[in-house]
Amino acid sequence: MNDETRYDKLEDSFHKERMEDKENHDYHEETAAEVAAPVSFNRDRGNDVSEDKDHEHAHVSGKVIGWSALALSVLSLFFLPIVLGAAGTILGFVARRRGARALGAWSIGIGVVSLILGIFVQPFF
Repeated sequence: MNDETRYDKLEDSFHKERMEDKENHDYHEETAAEVAAPVSFNRDRGNDVSEDKDHEHAHVSGKVIGWSALALSVLSLFFLPIVLGAAGTILGFVARRRGARALGAWSIGIGVVSLILGIFVQPFF
């Protein structure tokens, strides 16, 4: 038996099985439907109060991180400039991200200046 005959026989048996499945309604396919919550465009919902508290909490934590970043950056001018300057700069970016933009910017600026002075100027003294 050559390959073409074997292929034809296999194809015929496949089509025969498919026709039998259609007649018996014995399907082997898997179906699914996604269920999602309905979307509400109503802005006057009760969750706004809790969202405001979360936003206020993030803003307060941003100020705390901002002040600590500024303290680290100022301390880095006098003590361990590379370590404290890097920490102040990183915390400054975190503070800016959490809403304390001015404190974060000052922390980043002072921390970078301290890093530059600590790496390039201080080794000569």
